[in-house]
Amino acid sequence: MALGARPEQILRLVIADGLRLSGLGMVLGLGCALAASRVLRGALYNVTPTDPMTFVAVTVVLLAVAVAASYIPARRATRVDPMMALRTE
Repeated sequence: MALGARPEQILRLVIADGLRLSGLGMVLGLGCALAASRVLRGALYNVTPTDPMTFVAVTVVLLAVAVAASYIPARRATRVDPMMALRTE
């Protein structure tokens, strides 16, 4: 904001960075979960190891948590006084 960015731009930047990292983690996690599902096949009852509804539900919940975890610091970043931020640097 000290260099001319609007609060909306800062909000979008911080949320996009958080979601990019979360998306990468979700893709890697889903890949590992699919690979581990064959090992856990014997421990699952009444659920197939690759149950699509479970994978979708977990992904949606994790995405919602990632948005909330990114939005809160992004909102705080938009309220920082630019002069105060420059002084601390």
